[in-house]
Amino acid sequence: MSTPRPSTVSQPVRVVVVMDPISEIKPAKDTTLAMLLAAQQRGWELWYAEQRDLWLRDGVPLARLAPLKVKNDLEDWYQLGESQVRGLSEFDVILMRKDPPFDMEYIYTTYILERAEEAGVLVVNRPQGLRDMNEKVYTAWFPQCCAPTLITRDMADMHAFLKEHGRIVCKPLYGMGGRSIFVLEQHDKNANVIFETMTEYGTRYAIVQKYLPEIVESGDSRILVIDGEPAPYALARIPSATDNRGNLAAGAKGVGRELNDRDRWLVGQIGPELRRRGMLFVGLDVIGGFVTEINVTSPTGVRELDKQFGTQIAGLLMDAIEKRLQ
Repeated sequence: MSTPRPSTVSQPVRVVVVMDPISEIKPAKDTTLAMLLAAQQRGWELWYAEQRDLWLRDGVPLARLAPLKVKNDLEDWYQLGESQVRGLSEFDVILMRKDPPFDMEYIYTTYILERAEEAGVLVVNRPQGLRDMNEKVYTAWFPQCCAPTLITRDMADMHAFLKEHGRIVCKPLYGMGGRSIFVLEQHDKNANVIFETMTEYGTRYAIVQKYLPEIVESGDSRILVIDGEPAPYALARIPSATDNRGNLAAGAKGVGRELNDRDRWLVGQIGPELRRRGMLFVGLDVIGGFVTEINVTSPTGVRELDKQFGTQIAGLLMDAIEKRLQ
């Protein structure tokens, strides 16, 4: 991927960002802030909303929006103007950057955003894709890219999967940031209670995957995919010595690395479908050459990679947005 090019849009692009409270982000690590800085650098107009600020009236998507200015300052990174009620159809782009949990409130929000999309607004990522592509289940569409995986609510099947592979990872379908992830070995006396908890005694689906030992040395790599193409580097999240999880939120260390041939093959398998379905910014989680998750809601890693390699990954996303707008 090349460096970002100068803006080719004649009029300032009007951008709404829907995110968690901007006052509570960690600016040194926040990918949404990197996106906003890249957009503002091009002279684009920024407007801020939280999930609670969106609603529908007689089918019309509306929002309570505040004009937003951002700064690359770890102590003072944003300034909000006075809020006003605006129709979402007045804007060019909506960045949907609300973090999971992916619950019914999140789904209702995608309905509002879809009404804006139908009015001609570019929503990144597409609301239908956010609903359809569960970050753990969607790997099933690319089994050639994945390690052995079972999605079930049958605890006996989970036990059989554990016996087959000897060591597995068990996690819920709705989590993020390494929450509620368990590594189990055969004959582990905690297996029953973990399966019971994950499935709520067989009433909810959960996912189990073959444990990939490569995570200890090479980590859980995040490959950012921008309109179907990979960013030039991946962020390997190396678990701490006291944890199994390759998640920055769980204490893993982020180490950038160049893409290898297997990474490019994986993106070649998955990227075209992401592009076709309007998913402009996606994170593939890769352990030992296998995709474990396809993150479509609010993937991160941009700030860490930019710092280590001097890249401008958010600028590449703005390039992709400009191309779509044209």
